[in-house]
Amino acid sequence: MLVFTHPDCLGHDPGPDHPESPERLRAVTEALHAAFDDLQWRQAPLAMLGELARVHEREQIDAVLEARFEGHRMLDVDTVMSPGSATAALRAAGAGVAAVDALMLGEDSTAFCAVRPPGHHATGQASMGFCLFNNIAVAAAYACDKYGLERVAIVDFDVHHGNGTQAIFEREPRVQYFSSHESGLYPYSGGVHERGIGNIHNVLLPPGSGGFRFRNTWADQMLPVVDAFKPQLLMVSAGFDAHMRDPQADLMLDTEDFGWITAELRLIAERHAGGRVLSMLEGGYDLQALRECSVAHVDALR
Repeated sequence: MLVFTHPDCLGHDPGPDHPESPERLRAVTEALHAAFDDLQWRQAPLAMLGELARVHEREQIDAVLEARFEGHRMLDVDTVMSPGSATAALRAAGAGVAAVDALMLGEDSTAFCAVRPPGHHATGQASMGFCLFNNIAVAAAYACDKYGLERVAIVDFDVHHGNGTQAIFEREPRVQYFSSHESGLYPYSGGVHERGIGNIHNVLLPPGSGGFRFRNTWADQMLPVVDAFKPQLLMVSAGFDAHMRDPQADLMLDTEDFGWITAELRLIAERHAGGRVLSMLEGGYDLQALRECSVAHVDALR
């Protein structure tokens, strides 16, 4: 399988006490290098303005790319830019676009984008929740427009709801969004009544749910709907902050749960999408859990 990353993604430095640190990406890439010797590593390109503009307003793009400052710049109480953040954000979004091309042109069937900053909280108008651009939304919109896809599924198992991804696509019939997330957490969205045009599917899990409830919820409620959609491309917002060691939440999953959901999604992709799965790193803030979960996730995609 393919892994897209770039050293520039380490240049986004929101500060020494911020949970979304460069060490997260180092932990992921070092773990994957140590665990596998057959991955195809590729450099993430810079996203182009037109690729960002499919899902983001020009004012938001300019706010990220044209800012000139020293030290740190606060976009909101959680989202901080450093001088290297704009380039990192372009690499993170560009990784998804390059991965779409590679999968659709038959270079491989699965790809993992080991990039940061994450993306699923960024809306079409605002960067928020540690996210500058919505990386997976940029990739999904590109796949629809460039390759004429009519059925793209985005599955988001990050412990937080991907409010930005939902908002961008809630009126887009070519994209369906599926999310499980812990109730009562930022960004306090993602209720089951939020349905878009029938293409939005949310499940809230209470704190302490653990792997048994997580697996049963996906197996009974969500995976059959993903399967019935028959996606031509399956995309994953792979956040590992639902792990029991993560300091940001209390869903209490273990490493094997992430391997399980990935394997189930891979089966759906093999039935309907020629095996094509594009995964993008989202959250996950305990470094050891990140190492273990990224290895389990990639192992199930190989």
